[in-house]
Amino acid sequence: MIRLGVLGCGDVAFRTYLPGLAALRGRVAVSACTDPIAPRAAQFAEEVGALLGEPCAVYPTLDDMLKAPGLDGVLNLSPAPYHFDTTSKILNAGLNCYSEKPIAGTLEEARALMRLADDRGVMLLCAPATMASSRFRWLKEQIDSGLIGRPTLITAQQANMGPALWREYKGDPAVFYTEKVGPTLDTGVYPLHGMTGLLGPATSVSAVGGIVNPERISTIPERYGERIAVTGNDLMLIHLTWGGPDGPAFGQLFSSFSTPRTTQPVFEIHGERGSISIADIPTWYDLSRPVDLLLLNPSRDGKYETWVKAGPDDIGPVTQPIQSGPLHFVDVLAGREQPILSAAHATHVLEIIRGAEQSARQGGAPVMLEGF
Repeated sequence: MIRLGVLGCGDVAFRTYLPGLAALRGRVAVSACTDPIAPRAAQFAEEVGALLGEPCAVYPTLDDMLKAPGLDGVLNLSPAPYHFDTTSKILNAGLNCYSEKPIAGTLEEARALMRLADDRGVMLLCAPATMASSRFRWLKEQIDSGLIGRPTLITAQQANMGPALWREYKGDPAVFYTEKVGPTLDTGVYPLHGMTGLLGPATSVSAVGGIVNPERISTIPERYGERIAVTGNDLMLIHLTWGGPDGPAFGQLFSSFSTPRTTQPVFEIHGERGSISIADIPTWYDLSRPVDLLLLNPSRDGKYETWVKAGPDDIGPVTQPIQSGPLHFVDVLAGREQPILSAAHATHVLEIIRGAEQSARQGGAPVMLEGF
């Protein structure tokens, strides 16, 4: 039995993590949790205890929870601006950690966390869980097998108006429209993780972006009508390059909190002999739905191209990519899998995002990347 603590009992804990943990009943006990809002922690403890059949104790602070006996690791679901401080405490306590994205606010902080995990002899895995999902494990198998030939282009988009207009969101959306978060760090990070997971580390990034809608009016029922000033870029157009012995590859990400909606595919990868396309909602978030696969036929006979529906034979116990993260964390702790969601990969994705911001400030000038 793996025993976990949970830091942060907010929106993502209830809406996404809690349902996903049901797949681990009998293997996992969430035996401790903490949140600055005590009633919220108490509610989470009650619900996760009922879900997993194991009691969950509520602690007033993270420092108190880290003294709880028998913990094997902690799910760090605290807000993004606190990840460096909270993950540092978890690692210093000698506990394994799975952190929500981003790994930290700066590259210096991310690299410090990697060194700290090594020094303490503990594991640090990081969201997003894109590459641990059944869909992207399958995609990597297909790409590596040469199904569509050498990859040449990946395109992706995450375009909406941001959490102020997500009626199901339970938190305070204001921080998402500041320089501390923004669309790329919040939602663009998912396809970026997939791009670099499939093609490896990018070599350069360039971008343009800015603030195109300087104010949001919340439609969240509990905060209906609240006005939110936008102080960080709410639209980014990001271009990536990859180099390799067989030729270059290129990528493009449209990341926006200022676009009502688009019907463009969320993610596409194109190769010399075919293409793979993942449609927008609900397909992107529902692992049970197939993707579109196109294969070229260069022979004299038959159709030149054929579209088919494809996907993994077994999608696993969860249907949302985010829920794949804690399952993978537990499998690694139990010795069933090798780590996929490495801190080094998360740091490279952060490097791309910060590099894109730098490029946008410099009018789109390319920024070279170190990789992972």
